[in-house]
Amino acid sequence: MEKDSLIIVTGAAGFIGSALAGYLNHLGYTNLILVDDFSREDKKRNWETKSYAQCIDRAVFFEWLKASHPPVRLIFHLGARTDTTEFDYAVHEKWNVRYSQDIWQYCSEQNIPLIYASSAATYGGGELGYKDDHSLCAQLKPLNPYGVSKNEFDKWALAQSDAPPHWYGLKFFNVYGPNEYHKGRMASVIFHAFNQIREQGFVKLFRSHRPDFEDGEQLRDFVYVKDLVKVCVWLMDQLPASGLYNLGTGKARSFADLARSTFAALDTEPDIRFIDMPEDIRDTYQYFTEADMSKLLDAGYPHPFYSLEDGVDDYVRQFLSPKNFY
Repeated sequence: MEKDSLIIVTGAAGFIGSALAGYLNHLGYTNLILVDDFSREDKKRNWETKSYAQCIDRAVFFEWLKASHPPVRLIFHLGARTDTTEFDYAVHEKWNVRYSQDIWQYCSEQNIPLIYASSAATYGGGELGYKDDHSLCAQLKPLNPYGVSKNEFDKWALAQSDAPPHWYGLKFFNVYGPNEYHKGRMASVIFHAFNQIREQGFVKLFRSHRPDFEDGEQLRDFVYVKDLVKVCVWLMDQLPASGLYNLGTGKARSFADLARSTFAALDTEPDIRFIDMPEDIRDTYQYFTEADMSKLLDAGYPHPFYSLEDGVDDYVRQFLSPKNFY
C-alpha cells in the first residue's frame, strides 16, 4: 500500500505511541493522524517534531471520524491509562475498555485492521505462565486495576463475532527506551537508574520481600521500544493470523543485571543499594515475567531482539545522556 495512505496512532504524545510515530517517519510514512490529549507540556517534545497530517484530541476523535470519513490503512491504538498505581477501576474502564471497544467497533464497521496495546500485566502473578493462548484469558488474575482492564478488553475482543479484518492485541512486557521522560514514577527502572547514577553515584533497587528471590534478582522481560515498534510495523505489513501476541524478548533478566548494564553504559563502576518496596505495590508486585514468544516467531517474525546490555547501552548513549528524543 502507498506510503501516503492514512495511519492513525492513538497515544501519540505518549512513550510508545510517539516512538512508533518516529519509526514510521523514519520509514517514510508521514500521512499520520496523531490522537491524544496534547495539552500536557511535558509530552510536547515527544510529538512536535514528528511529520504528520493532523493531530486530533482524543476527546473528539470519534466525532472527527464520523465527520470526515478518512481513508485509513490501519489504526495503532496505543492510548491508554497506564498507571498501575491508579486503583480507581472506573478510570481504567473508561480509557482501556470502553474507548478501546469504540475503536474496535469502528474498525469492524469500516473494515480497517487494528493493532492495540494489551499488557503483560494481564498475566498477574504468572500462575498460569506467560503464554499468549486465547483459552487462558478467562482464567487470568491480574494484580491491579490496570491489568484487569487490559484483560477485560482482551476477553471482550475474543468474544466478538464482528471484528476488524485483521487485529492484533500486543501484550507488552517491560518496555524501556526514549520518549518516556514524562512518565515520572511509571518510567522504566533504566530511566530512574540513569538519573540516580548521575545525581548520586549509586542505584537503589527494591529489596525482595519473598524468600525465594534474592535482593535485586527479581526477574522481568525487558524489551527495548525500538524492537516493539519494529514488530508493530511488521504486523501492519505482513498481516499474519489475528489474535493476541506476546511482545517481550523471551528472556527474563534481573534488575541487578539491568542496573549493571546502566553503569556500564555510563562507564562507571556498579554501586547498587537496596530499599524496601513501597507498601502500596508490595502485594501486587510481579517477581517474574518472561514472554513465550513462540506465536510471533511461528508467524514468521524474522528480526532478532536487542539484548538487555545492547538495548540499555543504546538508550543511555544515544538518548538519555544527550537528552534526545526518538
